[in-house]
Amino acid sequence: MARPLGPVRLKKANPITIVIGGALCIFILYFILGPSGTDFSAARKAAAASHPLSPPTSAFRKSSKNGGKTKPPPVMRYNLNNVTITHNPVENRENVLILTPMARFYQEYWDNLMKLSYPHELITLGFILPKNKEGNAATSELQKQIAKTQTSGPEKARFNSIIILRQEFDPPISSQDEVERHKMQNQRARRAAMAKARNSLLFTTLGPAVSWVLWLDADIIETPPTLIQDLALHDKPLIAPNCFQRYYNTETKKMDERPYDFNNWQDSPTAQQLGEKMGPDEILLEGYQDMPTYRSLMAFMYKPDEDKHTEVPLDGVGGTALLVKADVHRDGAMFPAFPFYHLIETEGFAKMAKRLGWQATGLPNYKVYHYNE
Repeated sequence: MARPLGPVRLKKANPITIVIGGALCIFILYFILGPSGTDFSAARKAAAASHPLSPPTSAFRKSSKNGGKTKPPPVMRYNLNNVTITHNPVENRENVLILTPMARFYQEYWDNLMKLSYPHELITLGFILPKNKEGNAATSELQKQIAKTQTSGPEKARFNSIIILRQEFDPPISSQDEVERHKMQNQRARRAAMAKARNSLLFTTLGPAVSWVLWLDADIIETPPTLIQDLALHDKPLIAPNCFQRYYNTETKKMDERPYDFNNWQDSPTAQQLGEKMGPDEILLEGYQDMPTYRSLMAFMYKPDEDKHTEVPLDGVGGTALLVKADVHRDGAMFPAFPFYHLIETEGFAKMAKRLGWQATGLPNYKVYHYNE
């Protein structure tokens, strides 16, 4: 016969054990129900677009709600008078669109981009790449860096949104080597194609909230971290720094630097006279011995002992690094792929902007650096 069990006595739980258990439960619930580590913060969620047809410069996040169905396109209303374009864009929270035509991917370009001190949450990146072997390779490398930055990187390093376009027309020259790119006989076709690429990129990405557009070539690998703030401080419609290139000087056996971008210039009577004698489809080119224009090139105006914010007026600009007020583009200034007053692409853009009342400015003592192949 079994003996009846006596009363069961429970051991009193340790208070520390209860606290640890409670904390563990809270952590598990947060892990299950809370946002993932790669998601946007609440502030970024609030600013994100809810539909792919929303403005292109708004970050877009696919919604898992509505049974997977896409919301109808939104009806958007904008008052462009509320979009400020000032000399202090950080304080005024002004959106910057950085546009880069890219044929090759340079890691140094991306690393420099990541070092820009302008708040990345106010920056939208736009790229256009050709549909060829080099363009495919560049797109693959670019996407790797974007995924690394936008998903696993710290939130302050993430950009507002990133747009990648693939151009539908073939590059005019098969090689992107520096020697081939700069041959005089290749200039008109090459720069006409560049103008088309720039226009496609601009017209696709320029949203109503953008204040500034920074054109930055894919082979610009070194700039001051404060590039955007420094250029915007001048409050000019178009403003260009001086583009140089670092190289090994075989004569001095030391690293040296030399001017690179010769498209930032002040016009000359000689160039104007040459243009008057040209046919309607001919263009003036800068930096070639076969076409001496005697223009004043900003590349040779650099004075190391003078203020880096010294300004000079320009009649032509290059696109290696160029900050433009968005209103200049909204007024219709684009990059002509055809002879415009015998100018094409970025130089034609400066001429078109001037015809619309916008004066270009250069900073001869403020340097950025081009990749040396």
